[in-house]
Amino acid sequence: MIHVSEGHDRTVSDERPDTTADPGPHGPEGIRTAVRDYVWTVHTTYLDHVRHLPPGELTTLPLLTAGHVTVVAAASRGLHLVATTQRLPEPVGPEVSLTDEHRGTRWTVRFYDPSVLPALGVLSGPEDERAQVRRSLGIVDTVYHLELSAGGGLSAHHAQHSGVALANQHAQLLRDVDLLRSALPRQEGLVDELSTCVRLGLDRSAALLAAELTSGRFVPHSGTKAAACLSGVVADAAGR
Repeated sequence: MIHVSEGHDRTVSDERPDTTADPGPHGPEGIRTAVRDYVWTVHTTYLDHVRHLPPGELTTLPLLTAGHVTVVAAASRGLHLVATTQRLPEPVGPEVSLTDEHRGTRWTVRFYDPSVLPALGVLSGPEDERAQVRRSLGIVDTVYHLELSAGGGLSAHHAQHSGVALANQHAQLLRDVDLLRSALPRQEGLVDELSTCVRLGLDRSAALLAAELTSGRFVPHSGTKAAACLSGVVADAAGR
């Protein structure tokens, strides 16, 4: 059984949290339980999915190399889960944090809404809400950023898919970056910048870097996702 408290130390467990005594999906406690269960399923699925990868590759996966991450559950127009290696201040007042562990990887879920962080309630518009949420939190280094809807979006089935997708994306990103470092040895700095843009979801910056790395042979159109920009650069390098 995991002890849960607000703004104080928590114990951790390598077993799935026991939520049988929780009041259900409604109300603050129920929502926190659902979010905690979702993060648990994402992380355990990710860690179980990659366990058969070569040891050297495992040591480069973001969720494993971090050892401990903080997953911020931020409620604005939607629900955002932002995992970061940044050290955040200790919880105070009504803030809640819950800690779990699986296969040696430890994570703490922190909950923020406009009542705790007013900036989340006054975002300027629907455009690029993910970036606005990260700015409101002051988070610049993300392991992942998921945007969810309440209810069905927090199902275990959805969480399992998210865990597998994240594991595959992280593994593929590392392979693509390694390929580009070998293919473009004089541009390793730009390759590393592009890798960071993909990880942080900085689409516009990734597009500019893609055009520069390919000497204009691949110019992403407006709205192209950072991951697609990386794929375009990889394709260009492979075709030389």
